[in-house]
Amino acid sequence: MPITHNKELAAPPHYPVLDGLRGVAAIIVVTFHLTEPLGTGHLDILVNHGYLAVDFFFLLSGFVIGYAYDDRWYKMSVSGFLKRRIARLQPMVVLGVTLGAIGFYFTDSTIWPLIHTVPVWKMLLVLLIGYTILPVPLSLDIRGWQEMHPLNSVGWSLFFEYIANLLYALWIRKFSNTALCILVGLSAIALAHLAITNGDVSGGWTLNVEQVRIGLTRTMFPFSAGLLLSRVAKPTGRIRNAFFWCSLLLAILLYMPRLGGAAHLWLNGLYESVCILLLFPLIVYLGASSAEQTHRESSLCRFLGDLSYPLYLVHYPLVYFYVAWISNHPGTTLAQAWPYALLILLGGIVLAYAALKWYDEPVRKWLRRKLV
Repeated sequence: MPITHNKELAAPPHYPVLDGLRGVAAIIVVTFHLTEPLGTGHLDILVNHGYLAVDFFFLLSGFVIGYAYDDRWYKMSVSGFLKRRIARLQPMVVLGVTLGAIGFYFTDSTIWPLIHTVPVWKMLLVLLIGYTILPVPLSLDIRGWQEMHPLNSVGWSLFFEYIANLLYALWIRKFSNTALCILVGLSAIALAHLAITNGDVSGGWTLNVEQVRIGLTRTMFPFSAGLLLSRVAKPTGRIRNAFFWCSLLLAILLYMPRLGGAAHLWLNGLYESVCILLLFPLIVYLGASSAEQTHRESSLCRFLGDLSYPLYLVHYPLVYFYVAWISNHPGTTLAQAWPYALLILLGGIVLAYAALKWYDEPVRKWLRRKLV
């Protein structure tokens, strides 16, 4: 549906299937994090490509932001756009980091033996920096995983989301479609090179040159490609059961076992390149081309879309307890771990829904009044 110039900055209609797909991807991220500690390394994780959901999020973000804001700049300033993004993203960032801080000293584990030696002032300093979504240096890595957000691991992707939003507001929004195509092409080459030479695109959560390069590479192609797709795609509105088929395809891609093994890392990198460069944009296009949904489908997509961002931000503080339990019980199998994993998944969903209704929505409403 094209966006027309209106006198007011009312949000345009959105694509409900894309909301639902964001929720599906968020649930897959949780299952990835729950199976990750059961593997012996990055080659044998059960949900081996679950981290690609982050790249899918970046693509969705570029598409939705381009669709929602590209034609509104005649009535909107850069500061106005950034205030809208802060009001949308920051409340859950604050809650997610707070939950991580509350649980920090309670995650006794053989892999975090020094947690209880971290002075409270240092943890509080990391907490306050985390509220800003700015990364912390390795000297403040109080957990020992070399993370830029050690109280809530997933914060790294929000840091790069903010970078993409800032670049869009200051620079990329002004690109012609030709210039945007060039950016998409160059960033596609960079991403394929990263994936094929490294064997995957995993990374981006440490504040050093190499990891920041990985994070920027993972962000720039999907975000700019989503933006380009929002400008040039002509969704048909004719695909029936689009949510089911797109969810199935996304799940197959993210649950695919790792390819090539240690001997042929490039093969897995090629697979991930095809997923991010070709198949994820196809899924977004198909989702945007959905025919009119039934009331049940629409309600499901709305629920999953509303749940997705809170779930992504609150689940990892719970996962820290699960990882600690796994590390304290060496040799734990999937058969032994799945009840605890299911409890974390369901608990994360309940916590996310409570956070959405009792915290995120009211705070966002208040921020929009104050900032926007």
